Amino acid sequence: MCAPHIQAQFPMTLIIDGHQDIAYNALTFGRDVRRSVLETRQREANTWIPRVTGETLLGWPEYQQAQVGLIFATIFLTPARYKAGEWETQAYTMPEEGHRLAEAQLAWYRQLFERDPDLFRPVSTRKDLDAVLTPWFQQPAIYPEVTHPVGLVLTLEGIEWMTDPAQLPAWYEAGVRLVGMVWAGDERCGGMYQRNGLSREGQGWLAALAETGFILDITHMSEAAALVALERYEGVVVASHSNVRTLLSEDPHERHLSPLQIRLLIERDGLIGVLPFNRYLRPEWKNSDPREQVRLEHLIAHIDTICQVAGNARHVALGTDFDGGFGYPAVPLEINTIADLPRLAEGLHQRGYTPADIAAIFHANWQRILEKVLPE
Repeated sequence: MCAPHIQAQFPMTLIIDGHQDIAYNALTFGRDVRRSVLETRQREANTWIPRVTGETLLGWPEYQQAQVGLIFATIFLTPARYKAGEWETQAYTMPEEGHRLAEAQLAWYRQLFERDPDLFRPVSTRKDLDAVLTPWFQQPAIYPEVTHPVGLVLTLEGIEWMTDPAQLPAWYEAGVRLVGMVWAGDERCGGMYQRNGLSREGQGWLAALAETGFILDITHMSEAAALVALERYEGVVVASHSNVRTLLSEDPHERHLSPLQIRLLIERDGLIGVLPFNRYLRPEWKNSDPREQVRLEHLIAHIDTICQVAGNARHVALGTDFDGGFGYPAVPLEINTIADLPRLAEGLHQRGYTPADIAAIFHANWQRILEKVLPE
């Protein structure tokens, strides 16, 4: 729960989270994001689930407590060769299997919207965005007395399973607005596990993504591929959930952003969503280590580095990736659930960030990106 004294010192600010694997967790672990974190943790106690992915950090009541009003919600699949175990239900071998799994996750979101519009609503247009955000700006949620629907912007985290750029418009029509070309990497585009660059075919996919109108997410691209994308992509470019490579002792998969990538994203008026995963803050950290070793100040160092390069707070935001293969206890000491995310405000204030800066980091930067790209 968010500490009352922090709420008193720092007025509650809307949060937009740039990355959560909600459908993946529902279809893999049976997690129901409508429940509270406590209820889900009790249901999973003494099961195999926390051992492979940690204890959940997410629940609709906690969204309300944290003022999380909008989330970029992924359709995420795992290439079968990178399966973490037999429990992986969202892994594919052939493109047809990938399509089937992706469509099942899309259907899951649609069912959520139809069944519980007072809890979650799709955001694919500026009209949708205004309808979702306005209540949060008019009055912060005070759970359980005052609550608001949470908006979901659908994203594709990796499209290695697609075989033809002509398939892209159908996903845009379905409401997807942000796409990462790869998760692991393939011959078209290098990624975390396949470190080539961007092929001529991959550049054709870039052109198709831009023509369709997607935001491009370079998060899982190899640096060589990402640099080409930053130079050539004709639409908006972001890194939805990446940290600063130079602050880490190791980054063997180029999972995080180099100084050049950060500078080019800033020059493109792009955005970087930082994530509070302990091993992406201190790579040597293990779940068995004392939680005191990683604190929100480590995440703030990544925020501050980006802001110092930019000279302002315009190009950094939040992309928590909560429940994306990790959960409690693999988060900074001050966080037990997403309800504690507003605790960042105190640390940012101590670093000299103004209320306007904090609002930009918490929501306004993502809002600016969406207002730029969403259709009427």
